[in-house]
Amino acid sequence: MTSKSIVYLIPSFLSEDSVDTIPVYIIDAVKNCKVIFAENERTARRFLKSICKEIVIDDYEWFTIHKAEAEQLSVFKQKIKEEKNIAIISEAGCPGIADPGQILVQAAQQMNVTVKPLVGPSSILLALMASGMNGQQFQFVGYLPIEAQPRTSKIKELEEESARKKCTQIFIETPYRNNQLLETILKTCKPLTQLCIASELTSKNEFIKTRSIAEWRNEKIDLHKKPVIFLMLSV
Repeated sequence: MTSKSIVYLIPSFLSEDSVDTIPVYIIDAVKNCKVIFAENERTARRFLKSICKEIVIDDYEWFTIHKAEAEQLSVFKQKIKEEKNIAIISEAGCPGIADPGQILVQAAQQMNVTVKPLVGPSSILLALMASGMNGQQFQFVGYLPIEAQPRTSKIKELEEESARKKCTQIFIETPYRNNQLLETILKTCKPLTQLCIASELTSKNEFIKTRSIAEWRNEKIDLHKKPVIFLMLSV
């Protein structure tokens, strides 16, 4: 039997000073829900209050999914059986895109439940749009290895694949390791390879610049503790 439950994928802002990047219809979707599965409950509560002070936060059933997606799966399925509308909210950006939510959405699809992805900011797509790089052929590879040698090998592999496929490679790092990653990229890649650094997207300090590796080597930039998307295209 098909449940009448609807699962709404609620995008959150990337920066707290960019509330206007969230479409108004998101508020209606949240008001239509009874249950919230959030990557971070405290952040999600603050997010909802910032987009609409009329929302009564404690009227919802709250479940946290950060590092516990699989553990919450049975609860999620039970709420679907109860035919309750559910919101899934990331800490920043879009659920399931380099953020938790995929396991829950997969279960919803298997249960033949309506899943409604809603429009909102995605740092990956915003960075690609502004980079000037190939938007027809690209891949997001997430985090690169932490250890020095595997990281260097992975960067070389991505650069070679980019040259072979004319593909834009997109990746991220934990904010406190951004500078180390950039240093390794500049030491490893060929001078003509293009690198886009997209930092603090949608905020008042937004920075997006595409330059060759040779040009970046002549610039000083501090990315420490900033949310950054890296894009690479070998030419």
